[in-house]
Amino acid sequence: MKISRAGSWAAAFRFAAAVTLACALSAPGAFAQPTNEPFEPYSGQAGKDVVWVPTPDKSVEATLNLAGLQPSDYVIDLGSGDGRMVIAAARRGARGHGVEFNPKMVDYARKRAEEAGVADRAQFVEGDMYVADISKATVMPLFLLPQNLDELVPNFLKLRPGTRIVTVTYTITDWDHDETAEVGPDCREWCRMFKYIVPANASGAWKLGDADLVVTQKYQKFTGKLGAATLENGRLHGDEISFTVGGVAYYGSVTGGEMRGVRPHAWRATRSGG
Repeated sequence: MKISRAGSWAAAFRFAAAVTLACALSAPGAFAQPTNEPFEPYSGQAGKDVVWVPTPDKSVEATLNLAGLQPSDYVIDLGSGDGRMVIAAARRGARGHGVEFNPKMVDYARKRAEEAGVADRAQFVEGDMYVADISKATVMPLFLLPQNLDELVPNFLKLRPGTRIVTVTYTITDWDHDETAEVGPDCREWCRMFKYIVPANASGAWKLGDADLVVTQKYQKFTGKLGAATLENGRLHGDEISFTVGGVAYYGSVTGGEMRGVRPHAWRATRSGG
């Protein structure tokens, strides 16, 4: 797997992948489900908001690798299907759960978790991904379409700073990803992953010493003013913050209504009125 620092991935890639998926799903009879047999999920199975297409095993592993998955992580997958993402994470020692609208898929995923011997760490619940409680997540591996991801952004931004969201194939429309990874040259579909790190909320008015600090934030990037001076290179990495003013680089962290740093010297900022 190759990992590289990212700019925005080309829109042409997203379009081509979406067309490929749409064509596959529209093929007559391509996803017919046998009747009167035990439930078995099939590629293209209709759901409430998306169809289910299984993520290849190599792509699952690449997704978890890009997330930097640790045994201490709590993984939540929305539209979890047969449970493969959460089960794979549980095999690595992490805990988590999947949210799936189809109750038959939920039962199927639970059975797979039991068979894999990880049912104590990989659980599955029936629910709507847009209203699901994701507050416990430290990692969210997601194979969803751009419109689904975009609608979920307000929920993502409420997560703890530093939470890693890794999407398979599709990107969030106006949020620049922090890293990207590829499965490898032998991969044929669903081969690229994109990592987003949830930033702290630094937007608004602050007091840094006697000076007014004003931050205008868009995801992990921000602009603003410190007194009359313009902020440059404003960046958030989880709760870590950095910016430059007049050629001087500031580094620190954001916790609620306070910023603290030790470079270029000890400094502290508090939200105005706070």
